[in-house]
Amino acid sequence: MDLADFQRAIVETYGERDRARGVPATVAWLAEEVGELARAVRKGTPAEQAHEVADVLAWLTSLAAQLGIDLDAAAARYANGCPRCGERPCGCPAA
Repeated sequence: MDLADFQRAIVETYGERDRARGVPATVAWLAEEVGELARAVRKGTPAEQAHEVADVLAWLTSLAAQLGIDLDAAAARYANGCPRCGERPCGCPAA
């Protein structure tokens, strides 16, 4: 499934409910899921990690839809390598 298909599926499945909940609540849910992902990365199984990555992706997709952001367009920022230096792999100095 590509990003556009995934975004359509999330909007069809949860869009009405997520819009009613609103952006601030969606950001809170996304932050909670990122915390669960961090915990799964440290202590979880590969299956738990995959589950949490999917949840983070779903909440991020919901947020993007509520903000009117097309995920394919957003991802295009990285299509040609690092958006700062343009290289692949990134040639920017490490932070």
